[in-house]
Amino acid sequence: MLYDLGNRQWDIPELKELLQGILPENSEINNFRVEHEFATIGRKILFLNARRIERNSGQVKLILLSIEDATDREDQKNALEELVDRRTRELVIARIEAEEKRKITEAALTQVLQLKEQLFLERAYLQEEIKLENNHETIIGQSDVLKNVLHKVGQIASSNTTVLVLGETGTGKELIARALHNSSLRKKRALIKVNCATLPANLIESELFGHEKGSFTGSQSRHLGRFEIADGATLFLDELGELPMELQAKLLRVLQDGEFERVGSSQTIKVDVRIIAATNRNLEKEVRNGHFREDLWYRLNIFPITVPPLRDRRDDIPLLVAFYIKKITKRMGKSIEIIPEHVMNGLKEYHWPGNIRELENVLERAVINSSGPKLRLVDELRKPTKNVSTSAKTMEAVERDHILEVLEMTNWKVSGKGGASEILDLDRSTLRARMLKLNIEKS
Repeated sequence: MLYDLGNRQWDIPELKELLQGILPENSEINNFRVEHEFATIGRKILFLNARRIERNSGQVKLILLSIEDATDREDQKNALEELVDRRTRELVIARIEAEEKRKITEAALTQVLQLKEQLFLERAYLQEEIKLENNHETIIGQSDVLKNVLHKVGQIASSNTTVLVLGETGTGKELIARALHNSSLRKKRALIKVNCATLPANLIESELFGHEKGSFTGSQSRHLGRFEIADGATLFLDELGELPMELQAKLLRVLQDGEFERVGSSQTIKVDVRIIAATNRNLEKEVRNGHFREDLWYRLNIFPITVPPLRDRRDDIPLLVAFYIKKITKRMGKSIEIIPEHVMNGLKEYHWPGNIRELENVLERAVINSSGPKLRLVDELRKPTKNVSTSAKTMEAVERDHILEVLEMTNWKVSGKGGASEILDLDRSTLRARMLKLNIEKS
């Protein structure tokens, strides 16, 4: 196509620059881009190619100039680039959204797996609840002191307040804890229990707070602690007075802030757990002796409930005897219909240092020994000395005396059939630990 370069419409600054400035310095120019708004034909994108033809003397003889109209092609290219940019942005946004959804899904899956693990572990505690229910483990008695305890249970059960259950060994502190839980707003969940006296000191932290895989030798997988399992439920800390000092600070933090870290992890876990603690120790004395943290004691002692010893509720003994005789005979396939008056009087007059747990053991041995419908006692229930019930002995001293009495009765047979651990209803290792702590040795 030939153009009249003299026409005013070709008064293009870039073309003049090419012809007057660039071309004299170069013999050939290719794809020189020009974008110009023409008066008659509108906006155009042109590519100019120019070549200088010279005479032998070096003078310019001819300039060849070709002009390519690339408007449509450039517009298509720009449109394509814009489309690519837009699709790229959309893909980036979609990828970000997909990544966020993936993270949300992974977080939800992790939560589901944690809840699954929590429910799996909680099932074991529910099975224990069912077992106790089938064994008819209920609070038996109508004495005023017991009614006072149950009144306190009713007062505090529906709140989330920490409760400290106090009392001698064998008085039924766990039953009071279960009564508190079963009357609370958390009763649909299991009561999670941990006995601080039966766990080795090096495992208590892991059992309470859990651990990560590889956090210590032998930890092959992550382990949820009792606090995580009890999230939204109730945790019963039995024999709390046995908790090592180094763990009392961590327990205090959970009570105050509801948070802790697993062993081997720096991630803080928040839980909603109601604490019911029990001990047969005098914690005030333990605080004075430096064996228990004072701040933890104040935190626990918000609402104490003291379970009375059996010697302070003698009117309940006939009811308890009837309950346990029925339970034991059903299990053994026997029938006991007569309890002689002198037997019942002996049971009522005995001081029961081992409380209800000792009563049940005495009755079980009596049922085994009875061949007919009349109950015969095996144990020689010695009457208390003049100052047994009125002395100012500590619970620890009473416990020591009782363990010594049972050991002497079994000729110092600690474990096995008829051994002290069976009579006291304690694990062999627990009994040996108590003997060591109370300085009990065979003379």
